[in-house]
Amino acid sequence: MSVFVSAEALNERIKTGQKHTIIAALWERTDGKAWSKFQSEHIPTAVFCDPASQLAGMPGRYEGRNPMPSIDVVAKATKEWGIEPGRPTYIYDRGNGLFASRAWFILRWAGIEDVFILDGGFADWDGDGFDTVAGPGNVVVPREVEVSEGHMPVASIEEVKAFEGTLIDARSKNRFDGRREVFDLRAGHIPSAQNLPVDELFIKHGEHDQVKVKDPGTIREIFAGLGITPETDPQDAIVYSGSGNHSSLMLAAMAHAGLPVLTHFVGGWSQWSADPKNPLATNM
Repeated sequence: MSVFVSAEALNERIKTGQKHTIIAALWERTDGKAWSKFQSEHIPTAVFCDPASQLAGMPGRYEGRNPMPSIDVVAKATKEWGIEPGRPTYIYDRGNGLFASRAWFILRWAGIEDVFILDGGFADWDGDGFDTVAGPGNVVVPREVEVSEGHMPVASIEEVKAFEGTLIDARSKNRFDGRREVFDLRAGHIPSAQNLPVDELFIKHGEHDQVKVKDPGTIREIFAGLGITPETDPQDAIVYSGSGNHSSLMLAAMAHAGLPVLTHFVGGWSQWSADPKNPLATNM
């Protein structure tokens, strides 16, 4: 099964009573607002995920804005969500794919298989007129699932400094070029990196700017332009973004298209740019 699934397919699973776990990975700038929105309306049987506390470690000047969480944090979250072996997990966010793909990557890194993303997120689900419910979410019987780190390749900042292969920056062209930077301390990109904005792998639509993944053939053609093919060794290329969210979305799209999940520099530009000793490049 592909990584991205339609609202129609997920709705059919719910209607026919098939076993699954549905996770709502929701984030809002105001504390508590995401939880309030979840309580007011969510997909039936869903449970809530707080990306800041369950999908990332403690942010810091030299760790980046959204560093990898500890495996203990992931283990606690998977238990609370009711994830278990042999039971597929479906993740959705408001519709931009960033937090759903972050959860997808973290769970796959921890060794959880059968993880899927709702294409178009809650915006598509609601737009298609499928049922929603209110309240605190599905009642979960805590389940034990074995997790361990390292099932997806990740790179430290020291490994990126020593890397001589293909380096792909998933941010927008303006941020890559150094023309605009509102999140991190310096503008630009890691020297030798090539820019492939993750937006090029998706189709934006709807009033909430939700995204839907392009067809696998188109995605493979785009990456072929960077020399990335289904035969590429994941260790031969590294993907990064600002702090691991846009790059997670890129990796999910690659997996959807049958391409290898490349090595992920999760700290990204937020970690690299925080150290004034690290070189940068611009296209000004």
